[in-house]
Amino acid sequence: MTTERGPAECWLTDMDGVLVHEGQPLPGAAEFLARLVERKRRFLVLTNNSIFTPRDLAARLAYSGLQVPEESIWTSALATAHFLASQAPGGSAYVIGEAGLTTALYEAGYTLTDTAPDYVVLGETRTYSFEAITRAIRLVGAGARFIATNPDVTSPSPEGPLPATGSVAAMITKATGAQPYFVGKPNPMMFRSAMNRIEAHSETTVMIGDRMDTDVVAGIEAGLETILVLTGSTKAGDIARFPFRPSRVLDSIADVVDLI
Repeated sequence: MTTERGPAECWLTDMDGVLVHEGQPLPGAAEFLARLVERKRRFLVLTNNSIFTPRDLAARLAYSGLQVPEESIWTSALATAHFLASQAPGGSAYVIGEAGLTTALYEAGYTLTDTAPDYVVLGETRTYSFEAITRAIRLVGAGARFIATNPDVTSPSPEGPLPATGSVAAMITKATGAQPYFVGKPNPMMFRSAMNRIEAHSETTVMIGDRMDTDVVAGIEAGLETILVLTGSTKAGDIARFPFRPSRVLDSIADVVDLI
């Protein structure tokens, strides 16, 4: 049974590869955001990056010339905090991560501790500590449940790829046998929690992304219309490799403006 789609009222869009690339705005990004505001459409900018708070990201986007209010940014750190607050309200966690993750958990009512925590929560950081990873391994071995913000194994940098959350999670899994629960994309929970935030419904929500294996597949599983733009990771020639298809394939976010 196919759900009949209504006119697009809400928009979710990935950030890197759709709106910006290495800190520079992509063509059409400013016009896309302006059109959303002009048409009074509810929207969120999504990112698997758990390092920064929404305020940090809003400032970084503004420096790039893109105006996005901090309340319109949804990160894997926020999704993780939302998930844990729903699972074990007022719980405790040992956290490997930076301000984006620790702030989100603190604001969700979590206690951050290395003494018998309910969860070990792994996020992205530029300074992974062998001591911290060892502590996480011992706590997971002692019974703490293992959560990770996202499964990305590398993250981009001007010098080349850097090891990211998924790579460190694999190390902890190898040492403990415990598989983490990944909250961020491609888990559709990331989109569902974002949609709850803006009171969106799947049949009238569109997801725009640059990756078939995260943005598009999670959008499909969440029941959204999906748009793949070719300004990021997935190229036109890659699409045929996947057993699913986006609703639309467009060259860039500039081509989305007239759809709003």
